[in-house]
Amino acid sequence: MPRRGCYVLLLMALLPTAAVAAQLQPPAGYYLEATLKKGEAKTCPAVARPYVGDLNVPSKYEGSGSARDQLNPETNARYQKQADEIKVLEKTVNKQVAAYLRLGRQGHVDCALEWLGQWAKAQALLSQQYSHSGKSLRKWALGSIASAYLRLKYSRSQPLRGREAETRPIEEWLARLGDQVVRDWREQPLERLNNHQYWAAWAVMATAVVLDRRDLFDWAVAQLRIGISQVNAQGYLPNELRRETRALAYHNYSLGPLLMLMAFAQVNGIDLREANAKAIQRLAMRVEQGMQDPQLFEDETGFAQELEDLQEDGKFAWLEPYCALYRCAASTDKWRRSLEPLTTYRLGGDITQLFASQQNLRNPAD
Repeated sequence: MPRRGCYVLLLMALLPTAAVAAQLQPPAGYYLEATLKKGEAKTCPAVARPYVGDLNVPSKYEGSGSARDQLNPETNARYQKQADEIKVLEKTVNKQVAAYLRLGRQGHVDCALEWLGQWAKAQALLSQQYSHSGKSLRKWALGSIASAYLRLKYSRSQPLRGREAETRPIEEWLARLGDQVVRDWREQPLERLNNHQYWAAWAVMATAVVLDRRDLFDWAVAQLRIGISQVNAQGYLPNELRRETRALAYHNYSLGPLLMLMAFAQVNGIDLREANAKAIQRLAMRVEQGMQDPQLFEDETGFAQELEDLQEDGKFAWLEPYCALYRCAASTDKWRRSLEPLTTYRLGGDITQLFASQQNLRNPAD
């Protein structure tokens, strides 16, 4: 056996059994109990046709050069049409899970499971024919539905108890999607890794905790470590600076998955807040400064910044895990509270709700 393999076996033998076999867990907010209110759930919308076609989806930035920052009206229309066929699942599942947690009506759980069950039965989104944009849609969808499902699985209300016949095929499908997302993104050249890798890692992380899959968890944490290492001394992500007019928007877009990954790593015993000289805090501070003065990013890239992608409050949902992980400045906290509730289906719904029940993820001495 290679020396490295012997060393790993020896290390595992020396670890306490509980440390090796500890079940993966989500942050405390995922254990939220549903609020019970009288009444019945609204009629479940008819399940949209599962997306089983190929994922050869065009880029909405096709033809705009290496910066990929100028929308192509023709390919964007085609991209949006195919994306919308998938987003309907993401948004519907998130909406039903949110309604259950808000109202406690089992009909909303029934609806979410009906949608997920039919897409699972069809083995949707698993096409081996895909473009870069297509595999991007796959990983975004997995992140959305796995993180929403996670809220049902871990809620202290236990809405999935006794429903293994329905949940087993759903979780088997999520496992196949998780494995596929790893295959989709594991061979990316290191120098090209950007926000797509972080979003892939977030999808895999949410899936890992749903399934208690340590292999998927480890892969997601490895991608997080890469993201942390990419933050330079000034708090910029060089591969996102290449987006020229959209550099600020893509720096902001990167923070959502990076900070959710950090929160999940933290609760499972991996504290990366100090890594690369507090890189993620440095990145968050730079983005906040850029929001106050986009000229910073213009000076860094040489291009005036397009800000239309930053008009929705949900784009700043990263503020919730950020202020839980770090002692954010009073001005940052004020900004966060002015935007609440911060929700985004790509991260699994109401992020304010997820982090409200835990004052922070920091050590008491922080």
